Amino acid sequence: MLFLHDAPEFPRDILTSLRQPLQHGEVTVARAGATVRFPAKFTLLASMSPCPCGARPGCSCGPLQARRYRARLTGELGSYIAIFLDVAPPCPGTPGTGQPDDDADAVSVARVASARDRARRRLRDTPWEVNGDIPAAELRRSYQPTAEALAPVSRAADLGEISASAANDVVRVAWTLADLAGNPRPGPDECGQALAFQLGVAQ
Repeated sequence: MLFLHDAPEFPRDILTSLRQPLQHGEVTVARAGATVRFPAKFTLLASMSPCPCGARPGCSCGPLQARRYRARLTGELGSYIAIFLDVAPPCPGTPGTGQPDDDADAVSVARVASARDRARRRLRDTPWEVNGDIPAAELRRSYQPTAEALAPVSRAADLGEISASAANDVVRVAWTLADLAGNPRPGPDECGQALAFQLGVAQ
């Protein structure tokens, strides 16, 4: 896993250099007539503030500045990110319970393990282990949701709200949501939630 804190603050060439490993799972280094490939498969997590000043008290950043700041990340790596989430900062002075919720953590771990088992069984006769590994062509051929479930995703692609590559990511995420819910195939709920993640409007 690679975590980029304040991702738009990274130089553009560094962000651009991440495209190859994100797309191919490896890095190619060419030096003095020799070419070497190194495995570099990872999950990318990136955080960013809503505007250049970090939305501090008295922020005077306008909508255009906020869009330009976001575009520093999305312009370089947006097509490689499947889930966008707005996270509200904790309210200052809000008291916690003081009790670690071990039961909730255990339930989450069990759900994830069960979901991975479902994906592994579904993909056992293929070269892939997780939904994110499925190539676009095979995704369209063998792992498409029903036309009804996929309709909002297709409409978003037709309207130019998401790219064809992003639509494939939506389907992959929908499969993962279905696995987490114990459903045999993504339905309208999973596809709708995955699309909301891609558009950054998930609640």
